[in-house]
Amino acid sequence: MARVEPLDLDSATPEAREAFDRGIQQYGRMTNMKVTLLRSLPAYEALMTWYPLRDHLLGFISPRAFDLFAHAISHATKCPVCTNYFRRVLIEAGENPSAPTLDDREQALVNFGRSIGFDPRHVADEVYEPLTRYFTQDQIVALVGFAGMMVATNIVNNALRVEVDEYLQPYAEVR
Repeated sequence: MARVEPLDLDSATPEAREAFDRGIQQYGRMTNMKVTLLRSLPAYEALMTWYPLRDHLLGFISPRAFDLFAHAISHATKCPVCTNYFRRVLIEAGENPSAPTLDDREQALVNFGRSIGFDPRHVADEVYEPLTRYFTQDQIVALVGFAGMMVATNIVNNALRVEVDEYLQPYAEVR
C-alpha cells in the first residue's frame, strides 16, 4: 500500500493540474509516481529532468543499451515500479530482461548500472575501466548523471511505496 496517495486531480491546484495536462502531452501517460510527485511541483519538475538526460544519452547509446542500463540500475535498487517499467520495454522489444544477450559495450553499461544501483560509493575499478574503452569522459559523466536521476526515481518509488501501475503488473518478475 502506498505511503502517499497520488494527487487527487479534482482537488489539485491549477498549477498541478496544468503540470498534469502538460505531462500527458509530453509523456503520453501519467504514472502513479508522476501523479504522486505532483504533490510537490518542485520535486516533480526536478525528477522530470530524467527525460532530457535520457535524450542526451540516446545521442551516444542505442535505445536498447539505454533500456538495459536503466533496468540494471532499477533492478539493483529493488524498485518494483521502475524495474517492471523497463522489463515491459525490454519484453515488448523481444528481449529476455533476466538473461539478455549483450555485446561488450552493453555488458560494460549493465555492470556499471548494477554497481551504481547497488552501491555507488564502491564501483570497482574493474567495473569502471571497461566504460573508458567505449565512452569519453564527458559521456561517462552524462551516464553517471542519468544514473543518479534513475536512482532518485527509484528512491521516490521505494520510500513512498508507490504502487506499481496496473499496466506494468503483467511484467513483474516471477520469483
